[in-house]
Amino acid sequence: MAELCTDRLLLRRWRDADLGPWAAMNADPEVREHLGEPLTREQSDASVAQFRAEFDERGYGWWAVEVRATGEFIGFAGLDDVDDDMAFTGVEIGWRLARSAWGKGYATEAATAVLAHGFDTLGLPEILAVTTAANTRSRAVMSRIGMTREPAYDFDDPTVPDGPLRPNVVYRVGRRATA
Repeated sequence: MAELCTDRLLLRRWRDADLGPWAAMNADPEVREHLGEPLTREQSDASVAQFRAEFDERGYGWWAVEVRATGEFIGFAGLDDVDDDMAFTGVEIGWRLARSAWGKGYATEAATAVLAHGFDTLGLPEILAVTTAANTRSRAVMSRIGMTREPAYDFDDPTVPDGPLRPNVVYRVGRRATA
């Protein structure tokens, strides 16, 4: 599994030491604001087990993100296959950071490295991103990394009740846009 290095960040394989900070992030209602209910420790640990297995199986997935200068775990970033029940197909980019890492440009820095890996190493023709319509922070990152909203693919998530988590927006970027 490739590690990705940026000026300030290391995107790497998950370590057992990441489980506690990851669980704390997933228990934080502000971190989960656009994702749904906070997760239990068991749910959080199970997500890492799934991330590890998927990465081993496909050669890409969700990297743990740490600050290079301190070694502090701050979240995740990476690529995932679009769920089978979606009206579109492809590979999706995403990120989730601890509140202490917000507002420092880390999401943009990690996402830029992930896009480069997706296009240059994996040879993907395009990468998309999905978030709730109300998630202005993630939408701003999507715009900063060169993604464009595709309103024709916006959708209401049928797995969540009516409310702010239901409307979702889709962004895309093609390989030529980054070359």
